Amino acid sequence: MRREMAPGDPMIHWWIWAILAALGALAEMHLPGGYLIWIAGGAAVTSVVSAIARMSIEAQLALFVVASALSCLCGYFAYRGNWRVTGHNALLNERTATLVGTRGVVNEAIAHGTGKVRVGDSVWLAEGPDLPAGTPVVIRSVLGMRLRVESDQLNSPADTT
Repeated sequence: MRREMAPGDPMIHWWIWAILAALGALAEMHLPGGYLIWIAGGAAVTSVVSAIARMSIEAQLALFVVASALSCLCGYFAYRGNWRVTGHNALLNERTATLVGTRGVVNEAIAHGTGKVRVGDSVWLAEGPDLPAGTPVVIRSVLGMRLRVESDQLNSPADTT
């Protein structure tokens, strides 16, 4: 049998949670991001449970925190695959990674493992085997702003010795 709460009993009415859930869903539609809907879901669960079972404010807040956390966790697992960028935009924020496989020419001789390479209209710091200026190279990897290169055997000038 349900006990009627006295006017002094600490309790948030279920409809306040329902309003908070609706406001959260409305804010999700108008603000960037994708997380408010999961918190609104926690408020909706709290609204339904507190309408069925009279709960103290502490119990309602605890239920809201747990329901919101579980809702966010479910949302993470449901949408985590959508965060991976594929296709031509996959390297959008890693422009230097697009240089891997391109060809260039040693601009300043690579000596003791370091030198400079011209790729297109830019000159880059490079690491690789000792090579004289003018040697064609191919970029094998990028380490920050330094290119790791090796001799481009296909485009090397023929040995005349």
